[in-house]
Amino acid sequence: MDRSPSATLPQPPVDGRQSERALAIARGTTRLMAALDFAVVAELPLPSGRRADLVALNPAGTLWIIEVKSSIDDFRTDRKWGDYRAHADRVLFAVAPDFPTAILPDEAGLILADAHGAELLRDGIATPLAAATRKAMLLRFARAAAGRLTLLHDPLARGNWDL
Repeated sequence: MDRSPSATLPQPPVDGRQSERALAIARGTTRLMAALDFAVVAELPLPSGRRADLVALNPAGTLWIIEVKSSIDDFRTDRKWGDYRAHADRVLFAVAPDFPTAILPDEAGLILADAHGAELLRDGIATPLAAATRKAMLLRFARAAAGRLTLLHDPLARGNWDL
């Protein structure tokens, strides 16, 4: 059994979601969220089995799911964002400044981002979560964040975290 740290660390999915462009958009968006007093967990597995690009949580317990779109093809072939409404108070798209934003749905929020920062252009429609759903999402967010932090401190630590 390989117990080297590299063998036990979670690896990002190798399916195009981690392109340099997508990473730059996510980085700038994360910086914006931090400036707005939101903590962010990337690639958070949801109860539905989907995986959200970014989930942001503010001190009031408000949850936003932010879908990073790096190209028109990425947007057109990936329609899972509608399912995210069941897990967040708001759903937003984060795109590069050269993305044709007119193709994005008006009900979703809009963030323009690059590797250095981002700007929130539209909040999108708020749909407050039910209390039980909010609790489940807060626990999922907290356990994923804590589990990932644990792995940074000890790559050989193992838990039943849904990271």
